[in-house]
Amino acid sequence: MLILGADTSGNQGSIALVRFGRGEPETLDLVPLEGGTFSAQLVPQISVLLTRHRLKKRDIDGFAVASGPGSFTGLRVGLAAIKALAEVLDKPIASVSRLEVIAGSGEISGEIIAALDAGRNQVYSGVYRVEKGSSGQVTEELLSLPEFLARAGGHPVITPDAKLAESARTAQIQAIFIPLPQADSIARLGYRKIQAGQTISPEALDATYIRRSDAEILNSSSSPP
Repeated sequence: MLILGADTSGNQGSIALVRFGRGEPETLDLVPLEGGTFSAQLVPQISVLLTRHRLKKRDIDGFAVASGPGSFTGLRVGLAAIKALAEVLDKPIASVSRLEVIAGSGEISGEIIAALDAGRNQVYSGVYRVEKGSSGQVTEELLSLPEFLARAGGHPVITPDAKLAESARTAQIQAIFIPLPQADSIARLGYRKIQAGQTISPEALDATYIRRSDAEILNSSSSPP
């Protein structure tokens, strides 16, 4: 089974082709995408990727896409491209949370916290129960850094953000620092979701922002009481 993974949720993005069979998954290719120009790069880079491996779009068996949390603009671009491709090709889509990928990357079991720096002294925080390589979401929310450190006590924290890991350790919280997951990790989790029947239709695919956009905040603050 050939899965195309896409992640346009952060300052930098990536796409990957991963083949799944009886043995270990094989990453055929992983291509970085430069932040700020996802809309111009994504579809052409997918075409280049397939051509490089002498594949056609019809050879893709499914799609896995990062649905958040992250950049409003970046997520919209990635989701729109995958929606269009999946609809035209009639292939399944797995919607993948970056926090869930992080939760499964620490190689530990139990209730853990996956965390991403959200900027503005805030943290994207997800509580997950991880057992035997699978994870179940408890909560995902946006917290201030002090709120996050207060709630993280007693749980191991897994994060790809070095400063966040250091803040946790300073607060006497166990912190596991991991490399930032890319599109190949999105594809691997997406494959497991597709195999489990956890797919989503193109029309239902949407981003999980967690944080409201600046426009939403402005509109709510200007609304009459």
